[in-house]
Amino acid sequence: MANQNEPALQPTPPAAPAAKKKKKGGIFLLILFLFWWTQNYFLVTARETIQNNAVTEPMTIAVISDLHAGRLNISDRRIINRIKESAPDLICVLGDMYTDSENGSSQKMALEFMQSLAALDTPVYYVPGEHDRSVTFMEQLTQSGIHVMCYAQEDITVNGNPVTIYGIDNAYFSPTFDLTNEFASPDPSRYSILLAHIPQYEAYASFGADLTLCGDTHGGIIRLPFFGPLNYQGNWIPELLYPNETIMDKGLFPYSEGTMFITSGLGNYPSAPVRMFNNPEVAILEITP
Repeated sequence: MANQNEPALQPTPPAAPAAKKKKKGGIFLLILFLFWWTQNYFLVTARETIQNNAVTEPMTIAVISDLHAGRLNISDRRIINRIKESAPDLICVLGDMYTDSENGSSQKMALEFMQSLAALDTPVYYVPGEHDRSVTFMEQLTQSGIHVMCYAQEDITVNGNPVTIYGIDNAYFSPTFDLTNEFASPDPSRYSILLAHIPQYEAYASFGADLTLCGDTHGGIIRLPFFGPLNYQGNWIPELLYPNETIMDKGLFPYSEGTMFITSGLGNYPSAPVRMFNNPEVAILEITP
């Protein structure tokens, strides 16, 4: 006979459905967070090889742009180390290194980054974008040994190759914009590089530099697999809806006298990290005979 003073054994109740849903929801949020993190904080190296008869020895160019320096960015150290790994002969910086609306903190962080870049003992050439146009900022870059190329031209030698570098600081363009109003046509015996923040394909192609380097587009920020940028210059899914147009969002674009390269950059504007299928990048261009 059972002792009436002992409590009756109760079967273990099944797990509540709400607890299972909560666990699944936590796993889903973790997966979503990891996906977001890899898209915005996994730094990639975009490598391209370009052949040109104006060079007799290979040379390597590191290209970065659109840092939009902020506290939510990839660390400076990771970017600097990625550039060092490729041992470039030149470093080209294409503007928007800070965001002018962030009360000076972004500008200070950008200056510290650029000074670290200058310390690599590799020539650094810079053009501003529409945000980083402070005269003081550019004077500080010059004092740090960086070549600020605001409608400037320099003839240099890289690995025995005669090279001419042009730089422009346009944030806006008139309908009559023509680079030959400022520069003589490139010398075909020298490898010519044009640095410009904003892509203007027709104008740059008619100028005829061997290589034109641009940023600004951020690669569209959000890209769709197989369909390119979600939005480009106000057009949604342009590669799908406008198949006959060339969407110049990132990568190589040849023209009759040379090549334009557009990098998708390092940071975000606005400052929220919302990249998707379009990681921050350091571009390494190998120029070969």
